[in-house]
Amino acid sequence: MDPITLGVLVAAAVVVLVLMVTLLRNRSFTSEVPVYRASRWTHGNRLFPTQVGVFPSRVVRYTPRWFGHFEETIAMDQVASVSIDAGLVLGDVIIETTGGSQPIRCHGHWKKDAEEIRQRISEAQSVRTSRA
Repeated sequence: MDPITLGVLVAAAVVVLVLMVTLLRNRSFTSEVPVYRASRWTHGNRLFPTQVGVFPSRVVRYTPRWFGHFEETIAMDQVASVSIDAGLVLGDVIIETTGGSQPIRCHGHWKKDAEEIRQRISEAQSVRTSRA
């Protein structure tokens, strides 16, 4: 096999490997609840968009990386308020806590998804307070 053909095959193999890793890293981090992905059109979400999952007891912001991931979790009891900073099409979800720590800002979600995240958090909080 000549060196040019070998180089093309190696380059193709690397491209396929990168695409496979990217696809695997972008799958939903859970199947328990709906996962809301940020738009790839926003800064910081082009390759590995941030995902948000609203569980009955917690809210999780999950960002995949090439190696590993970054995850922030807030217990539903610690959520003080949820606000949406919306533009024309996209918006940011801002989740503030009762503990005084920095709020979680989920950047670049479609407005419909942002509203749905806020609605799911409100529903989960109302279920938790009705049980107490």
